[in-house]
Amino acid sequence: MNETTLLEQLTDDIGIARELLELIDQEFKALSDRNLAELEVLLTKKQPLLALLGQHGAQRSQWLIDQQLSADRAGLENAASRSREGTSILEKAQLLEAELENCRSANERNGRLIRANQGALGSMLGILQGKDDTPSLYDNRGGASRNKQQRPLSQA
Repeated sequence: MNETTLLEQLTDDIGIARELLELIDQEFKALSDRNLAELEVLLTKKQPLLALLGQHGAQRSQWLIDQQLSADRAGLENAASRSREGTSILEKAQLLEAELENCRSANERNGRLIRANQGALGSMLGILQGKDDTPSLYDNRGGASRNKQQRPLSQA
């Protein structure tokens, strides 16, 4: 890999990361709407983008290792300091890093929504199944029921 190829790959990955962020935002809407069909479509669109980003990252790491540099930010900075295109390489790398951070943040937001939905669903299932952790029921006088054994909703 040469500097021109590296710059092209970084530019391509910035575009891929932006496309991925759009898909993650669409995923958030689909999660909010509980649209499982749309979630499945989005997942099939995200997988190749993630694979491509991973493949390109591995290629850049290998390129740095081949130059006997560390496969991290310091190694890239060292390689850039030896290159005519060094400033552009670092700018593109920083932009890619920012785009990937945006993707990570949006993905974490989606994860929080998924966990909240799982908790709500688990709570609803517990109520329907008559689990012990459901709220107390009221008796015919409006007071809290002393009956610890709650019945499932289908038997109430």
